[in-house]
Amino acid sequence: MTATSRPPALSMRGITKAFGPVKALADADLRVERGTIHGLVGQNGAGKSTIIKILAGLFRPDRGTIEIDGEPQTHLNPRQVEARGIHIIHQDRLLVPTFTVGESLFLGHEGGFGAFGLLNRRRMQRQAGEALRRYFSGIDLPIEALIADLTTAQQKIVQITRALLNRPSILVLDEPTAALNKGEVDTLFTTLRGLRDEGISVIFISHYMQEIENLCDRVTILRNGKDVGTVDPRTTPIGDIVAMMIARDIKEMFPGRKRKIGAPALEIRDLTVKGKFEDVSLSVRRGEIVGITGLIGSGAKEFLQTIYGLRRADGGQVLIGGKRVVIDTPAKAVAHGVALVPEDRRSHGVALDLSIRENVTLSSLSRYGSMGFIHAGRERSGVDALIGELDVKAAGREVLVRKLSGGNQQKVVLAKWLSRESSVYLLDEPTVGVDVGSKVEIYQLLSRLAEKGAGILVLSTDLIELMGICDHLVVLYRGRVVAALRTAETDTDDVLKWATGAQASTRPDMPAATMPAS
Repeated sequence: MTATSRPPALSMRGITKAFGPVKALADADLRVERGTIHGLVGQNGAGKSTIIKILAGLFRPDRGTIEIDGEPQTHLNPRQVEARGIHIIHQDRLLVPTFTVGESLFLGHEGGFGAFGLLNRRRMQRQAGEALRRYFSGIDLPIEALIADLTTAQQKIVQITRALLNRPSILVLDEPTAALNKGEVDTLFTTLRGLRDEGISVIFISHYMQEIENLCDRVTILRNGKDVGTVDPRTTPIGDIVAMMIARDIKEMFPGRKRKIGAPALEIRDLTVKGKFEDVSLSVRRGEIVGITGLIGSGAKEFLQTIYGLRRADGGQVLIGGKRVVIDTPAKAVAHGVALVPEDRRSHGVALDLSIRENVTLSSLSRYGSMGFIHAGRERSGVDALIGELDVKAAGREVLVRKLSGGNQQKVVLAKWLSRESSVYLLDEPTVGVDVGSKVEIYQLLSRLAEKGAGILVLSTDLIELMGICDHLVVLYRGRVVAALRTAETDTDDVLKWATGAQASTRPDMPAATMPAS
């Protein structure tokens, strides 16, 4: 057989899978060529997870055929899948928290590090360090640390490295970059491109369209359980891919701006945290959505945390509704009507093992009772109203938040603060890990909040998102404001130049407090 006629690394044809009356996949196809990086995109519920679990041998398809390297497969199970060189890195970090990094990397392969029942841990740790330097050079990760003591990003790096040590023929990554910073993402992409050059096939699942565009050779789009197209993302505009995912034009993602702008809801004057940011000033008025952005190390995230009282300021002033306030704890922020929707909603935004009802009313119990007693009927009606307003997709208010999709978990976080009737909303990467359909719903919700008079400050590294929903945009570079822009009068390229420092030298005297007038 000639090289040009070799079969694809993976061919899944006519895959159908139903769960009761719900058809998760309907005659879906996925073809991945050898030595390529193949993107897989779609909204939550489009069928991405189901088709990958079928490939992993976790689900059995109701109908369809699967071929690996041209060989038909029947009744796949996880052991057979791994034996065929297919390694899948799931979104959840399946690691043992009490193991060290080295033990985690070589779990199941300890026999190569000892004899007669004795384990040469020093050699294991040394080889673990070599493996991490090979695949993630420049990233400092403590080899002898316990998994439980690592950051989310560090755990993800361990998980990816462990899969790479098995020298897969097909590597599947499900949202691998959600917890990584830009430097870590760049290193991962360099590693994946190197694997592609070695003939390894990669299936890359991501909600980040710019990553798909920058990394993938081909991308398959799923919608409602069907593959609606496979295209080259380097020549197909992102807007066209998104339109295929949601069956609407990308311009329809962002709501119109017909909001009445009022008095300042939040004013920041020369706020400083030494070593993080200095003399940062901005204003967010009622009915206004202001964006803030910057690269890792710009101080933007620390700035947001300081407003909410998670960090103590070394100088500057915070005004809420025109009155100076001191916010040095989250409790004081909440008392002054300030709400924070954190980036890591699963760890800091919601209580996963509590119900939707319990999460929504957690910060506003006094509204639903008195003298230590909750008025159950009032609580139920209030929660149901918010579930309806935010279109939280769940069987009912008593469903555990753990069982919701990322987008619906984010809606529950917002519902919690809506229940408290906050006046200022701080949002840290509000749509990270959220599918396109849920993003649209969150954008519409933010617009409605602004229309009701709330002031909204959004921190995001998604420049398309910021340009689409914000009235104004503040750019930080190395702890200082370098630009304050009207989004209607700029573009993403200009913003990126400010964020990377490419234009910082052209306007060195720009006042840190500059905010364009409406």
